[in-house]
Amino acid sequence: MSTNTTTGPTTVTTPHTRALTLTAALLTASVALYIALVAFGNITDFGTNQAFVQHVLAMDTTFKDDDLMWRAVTSKGLQNAAYVAIIVWETLAAIVLIYGTWLWARRDHVRARSVSTYGLLMLLLLFGAGFIAIGGEWFSMWQSKTWNGLDAALRVFVFAGITLLVVLFSDNRRTDATT
Repeated sequence: MSTNTTTGPTTVTTPHTRALTLTAALLTASVALYIALVAFGNITDFGTNQAFVQHVLAMDTTFKDDDLMWRAVTSKGLQNAAYVAIIVWETLAAIVLIYGTWLWARRDHVRARSVSTYGLLMLLLLFGAGFIAIGGEWFSMWQSKTWNGLDAALRVFVFAGITLLVVLFSDNRRTDATT
């Protein structure tokens, strides 16, 4: 195997790389299905998670420490806007990941890897920065016995993160002539 200087890196297809590519495709499809169902549930059962977002932002089930309560967002309009933004982000991530899955199925691995990476990054940002960092720390969600979504957020963060690693490791293009 060598690098072709006119067309770029060679592509190595072995049973291992085919299995890794299949794994990347199936994990991407699994995450796409999951987040599509989450978005669908949030749209069709709007009130359930709306209450979750409202309580987290209002910080009304935390320890109510005066040094932290200034962070609370009690405006229903802002709470609802945040919830709608979450649903829109989830829906867009689902669409991107469904498209990535379609590209995997068409064996357009380079584009599938790229699109899947963007969709998975969207979820890592939403659940890592949004729920774990902002919800968990800024709004002290960890203090609430009733409205603590950190375990669920961590589950999705790990699911998307592992999938991203598999997607990135499925790249079977070699740029080093010695491999």
